[in-house]
Amino acid sequence: MLMKASSQSLTEQLSSRFAERIRDRLLAPGARLPSVRQCAQQQGVSPSTVVAAYDQLLAQGLVEARKNRGFFVREIAVQQPRQRATKAPAGPAAVDAWATAAGFTPTRPAPVDATALIRGMFHRVSNKPQPGMGVFPPEWLESTFMPAAVRKVTGTRALHEFSLQYGEPMGDSSLRRALSEKLSRLNVHAGPDNIITTVGATHALDIVSRTLLRPGDPVMVEEPGWAVEFARLTAMGMRLLPVPRRADGPDLEVMARYCEAHRPKLYVSVSVFHNPTGYCLTPGSAHRILQLANQYDFHIVEDDTYSHIAPEHATRLCALDGLQRTIHVSGFAKVLAPNWRVGFLAAHPDLVPRLLDTKLLATLTTPALLERALALCIEQGQLRRHAERLRTRLDAARARSVKLALAAGCTFAAEPAGLFGWVDTGVDTDALAQRMLDEGYLLAPGALFHAQRKPSTLMRINFATTQDAAFWRTYGRLVREIG
Repeated sequence: MLMKASSQSLTEQLSSRFAERIRDRLLAPGARLPSVRQCAQQQGVSPSTVVAAYDQLLAQGLVEARKNRGFFVREIAVQQPRQRATKAPAGPAAVDAWATAAGFTPTRPAPVDATALIRGMFHRVSNKPQPGMGVFPPEWLESTFMPAAVRKVTGTRALHEFSLQYGEPMGDSSLRRALSEKLSRLNVHAGPDNIITTVGATHALDIVSRTLLRPGDPVMVEEPGWAVEFARLTAMGMRLLPVPRRADGPDLEVMARYCEAHRPKLYVSVSVFHNPTGYCLTPGSAHRILQLANQYDFHIVEDDTYSHIAPEHATRLCALDGLQRTIHVSGFAKVLAPNWRVGFLAAHPDLVPRLLDTKLLATLTTPALLERALALCIEQGQLRRHAERLRTRLDAARARSVKLALAAGCTFAAEPAGLFGWVDTGVDTDALAQRMLDEGYLLAPGALFHAQRKPSTLMRINFATTQDAAFWRTYGRLVREIG
């Protein structure tokens, strides 16, 4: 709360609060500040105090005033890539006009504001469970087998061997063998020589993009989807083509139209426990996607980050395609050790040398000590048993969280599954997120999951961190006030 007895005036306190959140990216570019009247009521101050605070933010260049609309966090200017001097394929203008009419904007860049979500993960706003987090709570990941594995591979001789040389360019051979066997249980057949280890799954996605794409290339992405991937591709100069994600898979009509008009180079997909909806791909949709990939000559990178908590029989494009046009990407940060940063990709033999070159240019090799320790955890079955315990605990948490959400007046835009819930609140979740920050809760508003930021009544919740009835009571009170 603002303090009248503070050495700072109420205006300075209010201005500093908003400035800190903007600089920490907890308020992303384009986010609207509360109206003067709303802010005055929320903070218990006079409208003139709010006006003076907003004037200070304007003077600092942190916000901009839009006539008859209010105050907005300033947008980050994004340098547009120079377009290639090549003739556009027949019909793109018509397709773009159709896409715009349908609410899709393939010709506009995505704002690079995904760091709002990332910084929020590392900027602890309070000691309360955080509904917007994208990971399991630390206490869920605690184990005794991981420290034991590290101790085993860091004996004096092993430590000397691993530390004084770079290691294998493709990654620790024992880990690649273990990963090959693990993938075979998902019907993804990749030998150790088809696997490259990386510094987490995001690094694997980056390697694929830098190998297969050039600035200006069109890339199909799922919407809603992962904000970090939107921002990363945009920063590389790619042209995003947002494809609506449905319960059975991407909107195939939209995808086909994009293929005809723009000849995309890549499609980025989360087939199993899609983030944020929890949807899983169906065999019929998978078959049609692969047909389009063969017909229009594009690659598919399948991000299987949530494979450890998903059914092994779930439909995966990589399993159906045999890594012909697909590239499998996954990691262990979500379920095992976030700070180990161990991920990997599996690809067709013809692509592996090019992907490896990109890895070597960026990181040379990856830490063999942690990779060897992870291999032990997989080989001895400890990772599998740990994942089973997580799934059991998550199932119970999901049931409790869904019950509380429904009681608070929420509806689910997608059938609850996996780690995340896609919840309709009925109010602008950008505005709700600002109010919840005052209460010590970090939300993930729906606008963050769209390639082109726009107001949304949806938000993503983490089932593992939304079992607290106190959170839902606060949520319900603020929704009533906003509504």
